[in-house]
Amino acid sequence: MNFEFNTELISNYKSKSQIIRVLTEDWVERNLYCPICGKPHINRYENNHPTGDFYCNSCDSDFELKSKESSSGKLSKTIVDGEYSTMISRITSLKNPNFFFMMYKNFSVYNFILIPNHFFTPEIIIKRNPLSPNARRAGWTGCNIDISSIPDSGKIFLIKNQVQIKPEIVINEYKKTKTLKTNNLDSRGWLMDVLACIEKIPDKNFSLNQVYSFENELKIKHPTNNFIKDKIRQQLQYLRDKGFIEFISAGYYRKI
Repeated sequence: MNFEFNTELISNYKSKSQIIRVLTEDWVERNLYCPICGKPHINRYENNHPTGDFYCNSCDSDFELKSKESSSGKLSKTIVDGEYSTMISRITSLKNPNFFFMMYKNFSVYNFILIPNHFFTPEIIIKRNPLSPNARRAGWTGCNIDISSIPDSGKIFLIKNQVQIKPEIVINEYKKTKTLKTNNLDSRGWLMDVLACIEKIPDKNFSLNQVYSFENELKIKHPTNNFIKDKIRQQLQYLRDKGFIEFISAGYYRKI
């Protein structure tokens, strides 16, 4: 895999956004396999296609590409996206795309991750302030994607610090996360939030009380729920059944 952009493509472009779009989409089209089924190449949709930027005609998966320049090349906490209501509509649909996030510097890819569509919840889409009345698109409201709120299990590296991860590892990581897939947005939100809490616990073995310590944090995210501890236990059981954690003894678990 070649990490360099093909800068010969941009000689006739002036707009920075167009330049980056051309370079990054060309790189993906030339270099990327399908991280879900392993097909050697994925296809590019025409510009402004409503379902995404790329697709795999083998497993029928859609992908949307987001890229960001970084002086360090490291993964950013947030990435700018488009119109807020459009983004909310997309990720709450039954055909929401998977997302590619690319961090690059000096026209070279440094980090590239897949975030499966079942890790996206409305809570990670942060609404920006509307454009001022004097702006050309007055009232238009954009958004940012808060990547830092997504559990690490949902950030599957294809390239990490300019080292390519073996495709078989990537595909297996995706298969593991697929067991968490649910179309119920409330269930998805709870599952992702509790999983993120578990990942914040530094030790491999952890207790129920350690997860309970996130009760206030979860209450802020789910203000209408008055049974936070019950929900925590429910999600732990689900994560145990799906093979993400294992039960050791009463009140104690181990990360797998």
